[in-house]
Amino acid sequence: MALHFELVTPEKLLRSEDVHMVVVPGTEGDFGVLAGHAPFMSVVRSGELTVYSGPNTVSGRIHVEGGFAEVNEKGLTVLAEAATEA
Repeated sequence: MALHFELVTPEKLLRSEDVHMVVVPGTEGDFGVLAGHAPFMSVVRSGELTVYSGPNTVSGRIHVEGGFAEVNEKGLTVLAEAATEA
C-alpha cells in the first residue's frame, strides 16, 4: 500500500506522487508518515524532508522552509513556505 504525497509552495506544486514513507521536520520533532497513518496536522520547521520510495530507499531530500503538514485519508500534504530539492 502506497502513501500519496504532495508538496506545495505558494509558487507551484513541486511533488505529487505515491511513495513508501515521508519523514517531515515538525516543530515537535521529525515524524514519519506511512500509508494508513492516523489523521493529524503539524507545523513544519525549516529542515530536510526525506522521501522514501521503498523501506530502505531514499528517493529525495528536500529542504523546506516552514509551513504546515496535514495527514488525512487521502495521504500527506505539505504546504511549505519555500522548498528546494537537495
